[in-house]
Amino acid sequence: MKTFVLFDIDGTLLYSEKVDSRCFANSYETIFGLPFPTIDWTQFPEVTDHVIFRTAFNDHFGRFPSETERVTFEDHYLEGLSTSRTASPEEFREVPGAANLWRRLNEDDQFLTGIATGGWQRPAAIKLEHVGIPSEQPFAGYANNKFSRVEILNEAIDKARAVHDVARVIYVGDAIWDVTTTQKMNLPLIGVRRKGDHHALKQAGAGRVITDFTPDNAFFTHVSDILREG
Repeated sequence: MKTFVLFDIDGTLLYSEKVDSRCFANSYETIFGLPFPTIDWTQFPEVTDHVIFRTAFNDHFGRFPSETERVTFEDHYLEGLSTSRTASPEEFREVPGAANLWRRLNEDDQFLTGIATGGWQRPAAIKLEHVGIPSEQPFAGYANNKFSRVEILNEAIDKARAVHDVARVIYVGDAIWDVTTTQKMNLPLIGVRRKGDHHALKQAGAGRVITDFTPDNAFFTHVSDILREG
């Protein structure tokens, strides 16, 4: 029986100080010649690359993008991500202790690790590699053709359960939408807030919030409490 620990990426495993969001907006403006509406993701129906891109495109053009248009945009976005990381690597930092925690979990037979992110798979791979976490994840859910974060989490969970006997799933995320998604799915959440503003998630209903993964005993205390509560 395994405990499946499922991680978000942005704000949870690494910080990018909205540089990634600006790359997304800049690529859209370069490719389609129109201003991107906002990088406040809460203004979109769902916080996934798929929905954000389709919503902005539909608002501008009165139709949804073709797959060719989407891939052209994603290619440009990937180039921007890679360029920005080369030019300003200090802007893209691991959440303290994230890579070590990932390794520790994977060395323990009690646990499985996975990724469930609102980003597309190729951008997610760049981000994971940047902080020393393998980009190829067997148990992962991405935004590719997904209209909700519930779908994304379920994709990763289904992959894990197809191979392992999963007794418990724990999600680790940093945003309000992580709280609402796990509430919909009745999954326990460990929140991460690097600025120490734990109240931002607790007001939304999160019961467990940490600042980062150092030391990791705080994280494992929460895991133990979740498993004890069943």
